[in-house]
Amino acid sequence: MLLHVEKKPFEDQHTTKGSFQLTHSSNSAVPVLTNLRQPGQGGDADDVRDLRAELLAAEAAHFAKKNGQALPDVNETETSIAKNSKRPLELTSQADGEEDPDAKRRRILEESRDIDADSEDDSEKDDDDDSDEDSEDDEDAELQRELEKIKRERAEKREREERERAAAEEAERERDIALGNPLLNPKQDFNIKRRWDDDVVFKNQARGTEDKGKKKEFINDLLRSDFHKRFMSKYVR
Repeated sequence: MLLHVEKKPFEDQHTTKGSFQLTHSSNSAVPVLTNLRQPGQGGDADDVRDLRAELLAAEAAHFAKKNGQALPDVNETETSIAKNSKRPLELTSQADGEEDPDAKRRRILEESRDIDADSEDDSEKDDDDDSDEDSEDDEDAELQRELEKIKRERAEKREREERERAAAEEAERERDIALGNPLLNPKQDFNIKRRWDDDVVFKNQARGTEDKGKKKEFINDLLRSDFHKRFMSKYVR
């Protein structure tokens, strides 16, 4: 609740001083003129305006002024525009709350044509998407089959190599067993091989075990020693 404080002086027989008086906000003075809607701000004033007619009139006035001709009459311009344009009838019918049947029919046909075009575009896009998805599914299935085939071939090759390696190891083991058994290998030679140092100059010289019945001779000449003679008779014959 708003209170308006108003100072009102008054006088009586006892005092001449002023005092304050409280006034309710509803009793205070208010402006009685409301703001009116201007043209161009919406409302009833803009419903019946023919913007196209106004634009054509302004354009005609501009060209007339530019060419140095007389400015056309406003009423004549509006009459010519009304004759050559289809919009005044539509605007008048809209202002009256009714729509011209021909205009309504054209509007409905255009809307239905737009809807059909949109639906055809959507159906074509859906068909393209479906075909793309089907082709992608086919490619994925083909790649999956190729992958399974490669895996199967690799597994078969690995199993075949393992079988061949096992067979080779078994054959090698049997061969080692056959060669290691003297009963299964009659060609085995049991003679002890001579060492490489059996026939040397100073072999068993201190023992005197060789040629016991032969007279020992010592010659301080390697070319006439018994070893040299045996070597020459054996390799340079």
